[in-house]
Amino acid sequence: MASTPSPGEILSLFRSLLKTASKFSDYSIREYMKRRTIDAFRDNKTLSDPNTVCSAFIDGKTQLEIERRQSIVFSLYAPKRRTSWKSRAVDVKRAVLFMWVCVSGEKD
Repeated sequence: MASTPSPGEILSLFRSLLKTASKFSDYSIREYMKRRTIDAFRDNKTLSDPNTVCSAFIDGKTQLEIERRQSIVFSLYAPKRRTSWKSRAVDVKRAVLFMWVCVSGEKD
């Protein structure tokens, strides 16, 4: 195995993962990536064996590369128009109104 990573390298990996997670435009994915990163580092905080620390660090680097690729793919296929909660609420109101008109029209 490679040498044990320094605390600075581990912190740099943590920051890089969080920074890459913030590049996702979708809120759900962005928050999932952040939560997953924080949970993984919290779980591995107590590791003391140099081999397991090195293995966890290598896994983190692999996850960083995957996350970077996925952020690029998600940015390519992201919707061009952002929807806000207000526009979603208006869409729901329109759908309910349309359903009500259709149902009331069938009764006549």
